[in-house]
Amino acid sequence: MLMMKQITSLDIPDLHPYRTLRRPMEHMKDGIFVAEGAKVVQRLLDSDLTIISFLMTNEWCVKLFPDHKLPVHRQNNAEQPTIYLAEKELVESIVGYNLHQGIMAIAKLPVEQSLEKIISSVTKPYLIVALDGLVNAENVGLVMRNCAAFGVDAVLVGETSSSPYLRRAVRNSMGTVFTIPIVHADNLAASLTDLKNKYSARIIGAHPREEASLHAINVSGNVCIVLGNEGDGISQAILEVCTDLVAIPMMNGTDSLNVASASAVFLYEARKQRSL
Repeated sequence: MLMMKQITSLDIPDLHPYRTLRRPMEHMKDGIFVAEGAKVVQRLLDSDLTIISFLMTNEWCVKLFPDHKLPVHRQNNAEQPTIYLAEKELVESIVGYNLHQGIMAIAKLPVEQSLEKIISSVTKPYLIVALDGLVNAENVGLVMRNCAAFGVDAVLVGETSSSPYLRRAVRNSMGTVFTIPIVHADNLAASLTDLKNKYSARIIGAHPREEASLHAINVSGNVCIVLGNEGDGISQAILEVCTDLVAIPMMNGTDSLNVASASAVFLYEARKQRSL
């Protein structure tokens, strides 16, 4: 049965994460993340991640749980989430109502697998994306959405990049972040070197200052595509690890694309070649 509690105030210790939506790093340190909006919360429900609680209006509860039951795969879980129900006016007092629309959830960060374990379990040839210095959480979320759309096997997040589990990243991923294994690397250069030397991967840097064209390179084998910082691109230390530096051919004097757009182009080309 659903565990429901009708509330008239947010001054409840268990609701602290909802009152602190602007402190995502605090949430990360506590091992939790926030999902907001109907589609993101639905995808969280469909996942295997541990949900701690929901906060929503009665109207959303009727839509999300019309039979007053959790999805079948969650009904026998040892940890059952609590559903906090509130009037619209109360939920509107939480920052970002125009985005979360009165439906949110708190869940535990997944237990992270090692890169070695992920590679041993995926179908070969594998496709991995690495993030080097992506600091904008919205961009990270959009890249994650593209990774899900084009069948990326795992995402390697460098030490200077924002986590895909930050609130804005989760939101911009539209919940697709729940479908992809993520590894937070303490040393991205070392992890990429391992991919190259131990696991026979080509490390392809999306580097707009290079002459090599994406359309002229083979991206159908074991590949890790590296995406760099929004302003400065891939760092020098990571460029030195790359086996290939590749640019998207562009016209009209355009020298680069937004990293989310560039990721879509690279991943579409990779998926096209792999399907041939």
